[in-house]
Amino acid sequence: MPGRGTSATGVADSRGPRRDEGTAGRRADALCDAALAGDRHALARLLTAVENRTPLAEAALRRLYPRAGHAQLIGVTGPPGAGKSTLVAALIAELRRAGRPVAVVAVDPSSPITGGAVLGDRVRMQAYTADPDVFIRSMASRGHAGGLSSATSEAAAVFDAVGFDVVLIETVGTGQSEVEVAAAADTTVVVEAPEMGDEIQAIKAGLLEVADIVVVNKGDRPGAHRTAGQLHAMLADTPREARPGRPSPKHPEVLVTTAASGAGVAELLAAIDRHRSAARGTDGEASRLRRAEAQVWAVLVDRLHARVRSLEGAEGAAAGNPAAGPTAAGPTAASAAAAGSPAAGPAAAREWLRSVASHELDPYAAADAILDQLIGGGPAPEPNT
Repeated sequence: MPGRGTSATGVADSRGPRRDEGTAGRRADALCDAALAGDRHALARLLTAVENRTPLAEAALRRLYPRAGHAQLIGVTGPPGAGKSTLVAALIAELRRAGRPVAVVAVDPSSPITGGAVLGDRVRMQAYTADPDVFIRSMASRGHAGGLSSATSEAAAVFDAVGFDVVLIETVGTGQSEVEVAAAADTTVVVEAPEMGDEIQAIKAGLLEVADIVVVNKGDRPGAHRTAGQLHAMLADTPREARPGRPSPKHPEVLVTTAASGAGVAELLAAIDRHRSAARGTDGEASRLRRAEAQVWAVLVDRLHARVRSLEGAEGAAAGNPAAGPTAAGPTAASAAAAGSPAAGPAAAREWLRSVASHELDPYAAADAILDQLIGGGPAPEPNT
């Protein structure tokens, strides 16, 4: 069992002993046991902790992350009014007909003043609240750019670990810059609606470039098939060869659905399954590495913010007590470099990302190891067992 000041994977925690880590660990273990046994109230409490980024959430994720990596993660994005929530509800219905348990992480825009949000997706999916094999979690974006909440990937990992076969991730719906979902999902579905702008609007770079499947929803409206034809012709002209240092261009299928009636939804689900099968292998490994990188970076940003705040506090205390000197905040990056502490080179970082991608190591341990190597000179992490 790791001692105080040491992570569950044996990585030295340069922040020192965590306050109340024993209490948080015991509560996390109890909630994890209950959630894994099918207790949906415990699962909801875990997701709340994850969204609020509490110590309990970190302890729970360190335990649950190695159990994840099996669910099919499907991202659904697109502009407001395209019918994303209705399409997600139709996908739930199709998945349940196939007997597959499904979870939904639906991100809604939040108030920049109060931080609150109107959780409209939960209202639209009321028909499934009584189904024990459907769990819908709405999250406020809380100002996070890219169409997701900062805790979206962690929430998806929790659903994955407790046994949901499919996790649908629905983004805010902010428009052309909403591309972060591509790093969080196995398959990215971009939803468009007919007659929502001209061809120039449709071909703006960004959103369509991350699509694995493009869906023209509201297929019963005039112009739907014309829009699908224009998109298909445009995407067919996408270069086949990747530029140096750039990902390979995607060549998505273009489908037409009418989510309100369910028309075309079975074909969409079949296309999603085809993409998952085709993406396994080299492309699947690249996708998993991108997801691992995004998860580790999110934790690194939080860790760096915490360290900067602690340094600011220590500097303030040192100003009031000159005798304390700069060591009150512990070793700085410059002093660690002068002492010859090891740095995390690209090869080491890549191996840690591979361990996260294969769920042998959790993102928290990888982020702590990178920070320790850069600043504190801690040992390399060991995979979760």
